[in-house]
Amino acid sequence: MSDALSQERLACLRDRLLGWYDQQRRELPWRDDPDPYRVWISEVMLQQTQVTTVLPYYQRFLRRFPTLRDLASAPLDDVLKAWEGLGYYARARNLHAAARQVVADHEGRLPSSYPALRRLPGFGDYTAGAVASIAFGERVPAVDGNVKRVLARLFAITDDVTQSATARRLRAIAAELVPPDRPGDFNQALMELGATLCTPTSPRCLLCPVQEACRGLAQGIHESLPVRAPRRERPHFDVTAGVIRREDGRLLIAQRKPDAMLGGLWEFPGGKCQPDESLADCLRREICEELGLEIEVDDYLTTIQHGYTHFRISLHVFECRHQDGEPRALDCADWRWVRLADLEEYAFPVTDQKIIQMLNTSFH
Repeated sequence: MSDALSQERLACLRDRLLGWYDQQRRELPWRDDPDPYRVWISEVMLQQTQVTTVLPYYQRFLRRFPTLRDLASAPLDDVLKAWEGLGYYARARNLHAAARQVVADHEGRLPSSYPALRRLPGFGDYTAGAVASIAFGERVPAVDGNVKRVLARLFAITDDVTQSATARRLRAIAAELVPPDRPGDFNQALMELGATLCTPTSPRCLLCPVQEACRGLAQGIHESLPVRAPRRERPHFDVTAGVIRREDGRLLIAQRKPDAMLGGLWEFPGGKCQPDESLADCLRREICEELGLEIEVDDYLTTIQHGYTHFRISLHVFECRHQDGEPRALDCADWRWVRLADLEEYAFPVTDQKIIQMLNTSFH
């Protein structure tokens, strides 16, 4: 079946969707003030994260970094701390890197075209398209997960949307749909439709402004779309972490390397167990390799279960004593001996935040 629409049907679909958006769109702070910097921050935060989660982070982030220059001049540690708990920390590192590049190369102003935005760190097809269309009125598509679902249903696309050929097809459809006037509003209308009505399960088709044009609904296959290959079962790893104390009671924390997963964040040092290795042996080995220290592994404290996008972990946490050696950044970016009260000054991943909560609870 052809993806093409007649000019009449195309105009009707655009009008209905924009009319619905004008009446039903959610009131969101980045829509009230489509400043390019604010649009960019919101779009990055909304990647793989729900609006309700993003809202308080967005407001706090802009209070801390009200302008692009403020973001560019801040230390990365401060940016990661402001991002703490939002996840997918590469987004924060790319924001910081892109802000610095914009200051260096574009006099502190985000470039206004899709091709120029695409050259900045962290600007993939979607982010560049969203910022270019919403903030600068450029007629380019912005295809996120919501839009993929809407288009797959509207055009009854039964090919796997995770395949590159299908992704190109969806982007071509989206590019044709975007009107020359109000491209940003139209892209947001598609996203809004996917977020509020054309949801992954139990879509509210009776309320949809474009239900008459939906080929998936007409064929009765809309709820099975979009098609995705079954996810592989995520592997599981046992990981250790040491709450290492020295004689004055201070705790040892290490900073992950910038190019590592969760790069730039701080953690209680440790690492992944090797086959047939005991948890205590793993922890002693990892601390020696990472920081050049000898430790005594004492009491077991807790196990934290956590899932990432591609794997799951059981993080086994132990109380440890510093035995010998001075810390060296052998396989980490940096290290600190800190008081328990000082931990709030550093950005930690969610697993280590749970360790801190436990330590604060037991301390008090």
